Amino acid sequence: MFYFTIYKSPIGEITLGSNGVNLIGLWIEGQKYHGSNLARKMVEKNDIPIFNSTIEWLDSYFTGEKPNVSELTLAPIGTEFRQKVWKILCKIPYGELITYGDIAKKIASEMNKKTMSAQAVGGAVGHNPISIIIPCHRVVGSNGSLTGYAGGISKKIKLLELEGVDISDLFVPSKGTAL
Repeated sequence: MFYFTIYKSPIGEITLGSNGVNLIGLWIEGQKYHGSNLARKMVEKNDIPIFNSTIEWLDSYFTGEKPNVSELTLAPIGTEFRQKVWKILCKIPYGELITYGDIAKKIASEMNKKTMSAQAVGGAVGHNPISIIIPCHRVVGSNGSLTGYAGGISKKIKLLELEGVDISDLFVPSKGTAL
């Protein structure tokens, strides 16, 4: 059985998902792929300990503190490849950025391959089921493009600004898959 609760955040309503023990989802209202990794429906239940911990984490985050991903028990549902990408995302420090290409190089190295497609990485980043906590908003294009946030570019910008990232050299693309 999967459970959900709603969290009201400064960037909109957020749905938290759990298997009863771990956090399996965090979706921003209107986000692409909202709950797409779940094979079963979720039932609303607000008194699960992981929801309380996640709400404390989010409250801390949205007040400008730097909570650590390791404070929560996460269990995102996805393929082995996506899991590898999400683990790399968890290592991106608060207020810092990484490119899809940089992640592709790390994945290629882990998998003993010469190269890895940045587009394949982009697909995994875009399907991250635990937004904000697994910080996919910290990933940008190698040319400084802010593309690639399933929660919406405006929310990506708000999250980066909250973290104190200088976005003056970054830009919003005129077309893309996550606009």
